[in-house]
Amino acid sequence: MTLPADSAQTPSAAVADPWKPVLIRAAVALVFGVVTAFWSSPSVEVLAWAAGLYLVATAAAVWMWRALPVFVPVVIALAGVAALVTQSDAGVALSAIVALLVLGASELTRGVMKRDGLARDWLISGVIAVGTAIALPFFISLGAHALLGVAGGGAIITGVLWILSGLTLRHDARTASPGSVPGASPEAVN
Repeated sequence: MTLPADSAQTPSAAVADPWKPVLIRAAVALVFGVVTAFWSSPSVEVLAWAAGLYLVATAAAVWMWRALPVFVPVVIALAGVAALVTQSDAGVALSAIVALLVLGASELTRGVMKRDGLARDWLISGVIAVGTAIALPFFISLGAHALLGVAGGGAIITGVLWILSGLTLRHDARTASPGSVPGASPEAVN
């Protein structure tokens, strides 16, 4: 299938320019990671606000990307709100665990099912999210600093992965031939 020439029939910006939402997602993760790395003694309130806002911003970035099912950003956003409401180590950790498990499982599924230019990145990001979710319960008793450290570490790794992917997609979009969609499989374009 070739892409339509009529602008009314062209794919959405998320498909035509996937590098934009990829870089937004990377920026969200990196900002959260940097905040967690440099906050020396965060309180439970700081944990709740940082994790809650990170999850809500991640949900927005995932929704803008439109590469995952719509329930994924909804669950992540609800988990972010729950983290803001609970204001406790266990509540924030549970909220983050649910959000990261849903996100990670969806990314792993996307990486396995869709063999496009980002399949490997989806798999890596999924493993990082699930791994972070699995690690979080072991740090609840250590408090806000430890929880932010674990979540922030996963966010930094994810942010670096997606920033490299986004920059690669941006470069490929500039050098791609007219009518091709960067990051899409050849079957989807032809």
